[in-house]
Amino acid sequence: MPKFRVVTPKGASFTVAGGGYDYEKEALDPIGAEIIEAPADRQEFIRAAQPEDAIYANGMATTKTVIDGREHCKVITLGSVDVDSVDVKAATARGIPVTNIPDTFIEEVADHAMMLLLSGFRRLVEQDKMVRTGRWSEGRPALLKIPRLMGQTLGFISFGRVARAVAKRAAPFGLRMMAYDPFIQETLMYDHGVIPSTLNEVLQQSDFVSMHAPARPEVHHMLTEKHFKQMKKSAVFVNTGRGATVDEEALIKALQEGWIAHAALDVLEKEPPSHNNPILSMENVTLTAHVASASARFDEARKRRVGYELSLVLQGMWPVSCVNPSVLQNTSLRRWQPVSMDRGPNS
Repeated sequence: MPKFRVVTPKGASFTVAGGGYDYEKEALDPIGAEIIEAPADRQEFIRAAQPEDAIYANGMATTKTVIDGREHCKVITLGSVDVDSVDVKAATARGIPVTNIPDTFIEEVADHAMMLLLSGFRRLVEQDKMVRTGRWSEGRPALLKIPRLMGQTLGFISFGRVARAVAKRAAPFGLRMMAYDPFIQETLMYDHGVIPSTLNEVLQQSDFVSMHAPARPEVHHMLTEKHFKQMKKSAVFVNTGRGATVDEEALIKALQEGWIAHAALDVLEKEPPSHNNPILSMENVTLTAHVASASARFDEARKRRVGYELSLVLQGMWPVSCVNPSVLQNTSLRRWQPVSMDRGPNS
């Protein structure tokens, strides 16, 4: 009999085919913890999960219904940055910490954001199509309408870890940078060469607006028609955060009406998009399939971190990353001295 039962929905999301749980088990096997798969259907999962010591949510919608009645659950762990698939409020009410991995894929996402900025600005997809469809002569005239990149303004909405990494990449290009984030100290922005600003200032002054707001109810549809109307007609909008932070209908209208010039998006409000989503046929949109965090180290890094978080809590210690830290003050979990578990090739 295992000492601890970690229950996870069958058919994990974001997993390389045939990946299994070897990386998670590196930290779980030594403490006698077993990962047990349960049906991904919520009702069947509820029945199959009991008794459980931990839930490895793995993309399943972990609702209040799933969380209520978890008499033995010590932690709900996610192998992702965003926690919108878990009812954190319900978990907090039951004193269950919810963990995520907010610092594992910063470099990949920052690289992707910079790639989208540059490809959107220089109209890479359009240029590629011109070459492939025998319109070679149209390439140069199209770019003669675009200003030099150096001296342009990049505005960040939210200035967390990824945005700060993007700022480091953008600085050598000679971009002036500004950011709106009421939760980040101004001195930290200045340290990154970024001017603290209001949301209106970012929208009105930026040639590139890079969205990094997290997936939280309070920022759902944070950007609407009135915000896109404030932006420059030549502006490029980049989103590597979450699609739900933007009113997609308003964005589509902004692109159709010429309120902004281009959108470069890794995330959409509905993923994957329906076949009739107008964004799919718009030439002034660059798209990728919510892949900004992906690299060869994706499974290895995130799964090892998941196993480590589970191991810590099951042994009675605080997790590294807790999205509802108030619950830790009211548990018997012990503080610990942090140890880096990111052993990927880029660490």
